[in-house]
Amino acid sequence: MAPEDSGLILIATAPDRPGLTAAIAGAVSAAGGNILDFEQHVDPYELIYGCRVVIDGRELFDRLETAMNELQLAHEVSWQLHRSTERPRIVIACSSTLHCVGDLLVRSLSDDLPCEVVGVVSDKDAAASLARRMDVPFVHVPVGEMREAQEEAFGAALELLQPDVVVLARYMRILPAWLAEQWEHRMINIHHSTLPAFPGANPRRRAHERGVKIIGATAHYVTAGLDEGPIIAQDAVPVANDTLEALVQRGEDVERTVLARAVRLHLEHRILVFGNRTCVLG
Repeated sequence: MAPEDSGLILIATAPDRPGLTAAIAGAVSAAGGNILDFEQHVDPYELIYGCRVVIDGRELFDRLETAMNELQLAHEVSWQLHRSTERPRIVIACSSTLHCVGDLLVRSLSDDLPCEVVGVVSDKDAAASLARRMDVPFVHVPVGEMREAQEEAFGAALELLQPDVVVLARYMRILPAWLAEQWEHRMINIHHSTLPAFPGANPRRRAHERGVKIIGATAHYVTAGLDEGPIIAQDAVPVANDTLEALVQRGEDVERTVLARAVRLHLEHRILVFGNRTCVLG
């Protein structure tokens, strides 16, 4: 059995100061927990300490909550405690390009991703038959004359489905600030370039016109700034002398793997966010 299957995962952050590792380990010990894995990092720009702790013993949840509440008061520690066997609820949002949503659905149904997909939401109807074949609810939020009405409908769909995380799998809409802020650090987007290069629309064509020698993809948390959120995962492949069509196809292959990697890291609670940066543990 892997350590992550044995009980609880604790994520904690705090302003960096001496003794935090000892204090957190002491709180776990005081609650009766046995530490199986302890990873830590200090962001050099924000001067914030963060750690991920794998703890043996599912029955210790309430006692660890009490211990961490006491530590929060003493050391300004922000924390989250997760059961390692939980299967978070996911909503996938897409438009008419389906390679990423299809890949995520297959991975979730085959347990390659430890989650439950509770809905596919789209401004187009292209994914309706795919969702139906996968026995996943489909919600259509078409774009009408009023952009604000469509945005509110999208937000209402998320409220109805109650996901733990939202994945924008080529959902080609710019979200309003209120929605991005509501889902801070719980909404993951895939962008088809290696950000910060070529943000916004048509990055593949712009990259091809510029004559780049690599093409890639970036998965990041969504913020109010377009394609400016904390980066979770990136990858790239060489494309020298490729046609635009070949460049797009190779790029889509990278998108699938980068987005799946980012979602898995989020589900396994391996991402620490420091301002507009992330640290991936493990």
